[in-house]
Amino acid sequence: MNQETTIFDKILSREIPAEIVYEDDLCLAFNDINPQAPIHILIIPKKRIASLAEVKDEDAPLLGHLLLVISKLAKQVGLESGYRTVLNTGTDGGQDVYHLHFHLLGKRSLNWPPG
Repeated sequence: MNQETTIFDKILSREIPAEIVYEDDLCLAFNDINPQAPIHILIIPKKRIASLAEVKDEDAPLLGHLLLVISKLAKQVGLESGYRTVLNTGTDGGQDVYHLHFHLLGKRSLNWPPG
């Protein structure tokens, strides 16, 4: 597992500012600084997990919580007509920050298949 400090660690510690849209004991959600859609929110667990490939059975409640938060955020920001949730895993999957994170994208038509 990559233990290098990530930009998300620095956002969690408030070393780097972020436009936070949601926070609880388990996770933090903030607007992406390089949005790929009019709504582009990143949702990260406060627990350091490098990627989906490294989750453990004990992380199941946390993963469920993250999905519930995504659903609530989607409603909160008005994504009634739909949205996309993306979780990149590993280099070939397009992951560039090795701290588990979900992308919530919406307010534009999202083509399939993606990139």
